[in-house]
Amino acid sequence: MPAINFKNVSLSFPHKICFENFTTHVQPGSRIGIIGRNGSGKSTLLQMMQGAVKPTDGEITLSPTAVVGYVPQIIIDHDTLSGGQRLNKALTHALVQQPTILLLDEPTNHLDTRHRKSLMRMMAAYSGTLIVVTHDEDLLRTCIDTLWHIDNERVHIFPGRYDDYRQEINRKRASIEKEVSGLNRSRTEMHHALMKEQERAKKSKISGEKKRAQNHWPTVVAGDKERQAESTDSRKKCEIQGKKQHLSDRLSELRLPEIIKPKFSIDAADIKDRTLVSIVDASVGYDKALLSKINLELNSRDRIVLMGDNASGKSTLIKGILGDPCITRQGNWTTPKPEDIGYLDQHYGTLSLEKTVIESIVDLVPLWSHAEIRSHLNDFLFRKNEEVNCSVAQLSGGEKARLSLAQIAAKTPKLLILDEVTNNLDLETRDHIIQVLKEYSGALIVISHDDSFLREISVTCFYQIEDGIIFSVNPMASMVKRLTRE
Repeated sequence: MPAINFKNVSLSFPHKICFENFTTHVQPGSRIGIIGRNGSGKSTLLQMMQGAVKPTDGEITLSPTAVVGYVPQIIIDHDTLSGGQRLNKALTHALVQQPTILLLDEPTNHLDTRHRKSLMRMMAAYSGTLIVVTHDEDLLRTCIDTLWHIDNERVHIFPGRYDDYRQEINRKRASIEKEVSGLNRSRTEMHHALMKEQERAKKSKISGEKKRAQNHWPTVVAGDKERQAESTDSRKKCEIQGKKQHLSDRLSELRLPEIIKPKFSIDAADIKDRTLVSIVDASVGYDKALLSKINLELNSRDRIVLMGDNASGKSTLIKGILGDPCITRQGNWTTPKPEDIGYLDQHYGTLSLEKTVIESIVDLVPLWSHAEIRSHLNDFLFRKNEEVNCSVAQLSGGEKARLSLAQIAAKTPKLLILDEVTNNLDLETRDHIIQVLKEYSGALIVISHDDSFLREISVTCFYQIEDGIIFSVNPMASMVKRLTRE
């Protein structure tokens, strides 16, 4: 019998509907990935299967022999442990129960590369029913064979691999864009037809009144003609209005993911080829050096990634480059001025929660006109008055990501530092970040364990931090070159 049965399951809150009337059967051994925008109900759907939350409507039933193992996204126990250590401890506890159904919520967040690979090997070997909420494309590619996409108040099931799903989405997008274009064209034609019909009816009425005034038509005949013309005019207008309404209804059904097309305050022509960061025979740490023998150079168009285990010193090196006063630096450091560095972390700590969206841009570029600021925010999908006047504290994670990117584009830095920016983001917001970074002309330093993200933003150099030493890694040839002077 099925491992899990869903019958007309709905999830809603006072302010929104997540999905309605979801009916399906999950067979034993299924490997399902749940995707969707932040706030669409993914984690709550997982909690429903775990039994911690009841559906708004409908029912979920499990096989009588089912044993459920569940690992939440936010693990609040074990305060002394890192995020990766907490995940490992919670996962071990879940597996000890020998579950027939394993539910995981964003399991690769906060994991370094080694632990991510270990987790995916475990998931690949797991023989039970696996259901995962994730934005991790590598996980979706390697461990999942069925996708549930929560979108537009429905759960859409796609039986197939993630890359096949992306191709299908792109095909549908192209088809919808073509239909939207045709519908908009038809709606314009309907508008012109309505205008012509109104003009024709007006001329017909004037002509009839003129002929009656000149006694060309008897009164009875004139009245009949006027009534006939009015009836014809009313019928044609109703037909046109009905077609317009049908087109409007169809257009409202076709929701396309919005695309960010950013405009930066500097472009590629303004980026001079020069050295931005030069660190020679250096060390960095707190009370004592965490990294030593550092020799690192970054030019104005370079894109580098820092790799290493959790707590290996990646963020400490970044703080050294940023000039954090809590960090102790030794050796020769040449870094850009603070105003020439943009820093974006997974918590968007550079945003002021007490400000509004529009204030966050006004304070950066006070000489811009109101129209210029609204146009800039529009490029980053903040369009309505209530959106631009919303306080930062009320924004979702994806909205904070877009606002942080809007700040960077408004006063484009020569060096952009990204620290695990894709953690906790839905795939749509992740795509927004990739769109912006592809357009960005300056230098990048990235900390990320998201391999597909790194491929898409065209990283040029990889650096590994291990045992307090940083060295260059050529992933294609598996060559390692030490960047230290013995």
